[in-house]
Amino acid sequence: MAFPLSIQQRAQPTTRAFAVLCVLLPSSFAAAHYAPALPLGAVAQPAQQFGLPFAGAPGPDSWLLGQSYGSTTGAYRQRRSTYGNLQGIHAGLDFSAPCGTPVRAIGDGVVAEVDGPHGSLPHNVVIDHAGNLSSLYGHLLQRASLRPGQKVTRGQVIGQSGDSQGTCISAPHLHLELRDRAHQRFFNPLPYIAADWNTLALAGSFGRGYEYDLSAPRKWQTPDSQPPALRGGRLLNEFARPWPPAPGGAR
Repeated sequence: MAFPLSIQQRAQPTTRAFAVLCVLLPSSFAAAHYAPALPLGAVAQPAQQFGLPFAGAPGPDSWLLGQSYGSTTGAYRQRRSTYGNLQGIHAGLDFSAPCGTPVRAIGDGVVAEVDGPHGSLPHNVVIDHAGNLSSLYGHLLQRASLRPGQKVTRGQVIGQSGDSQGTCISAPHLHLELRDRAHQRFFNPLPYIAADWNTLALAGSFGRGYEYDLSAPRKWQTPDSQPPALRGGRLLNEFARPWPPAPGGAR
């Protein structure tokens, strides 16, 4: 179907601009994604130094804990595709929340990126913290009214939760990650965030849904035992006897 001429004319500059970006940006994006990982000794150890990204109590009308960090069943089934570059694990916490729910900084820091190359669509924010840690807030509803270099404080509203599919019906949630500042190492946020995780687990599906390896059935079956990940490292969860089995019997 042909578009009205006015729409075609408006689209042309965008198309040309996109083509220019495709030429100019790959090298900088690659540099950002593949900077050397920081030594583990240079990254702050967990000491419950951060807070939750939402205010108020969890509940069906506010927010709940959904997919957890680690070797979840969903990540396992996509370990060679979506999560193949993250050693096969879901590298963050998913908080189910209606679109427009205020998202808060988990700690004091400096805005590093707004809709940058390290985020989750449609909009995202990265904040750098002390100890060479960075927090990422993905699937935000709209571009945050922040700027790189701006200081933020713990609990400050930095955006609104959105939907990974952009509908506010399909999958409304916030994706929260804790990384090293080089964006190469991914850490389990639980020991870093001061929260009553046992109580929070009762209000949502958190803590359930991990993939079993029947050859070592107790391995990575609790929220706090999930392993850190290294971008581009070998798969951690290439299980010999996975359960539940993947659709079609594939491993």
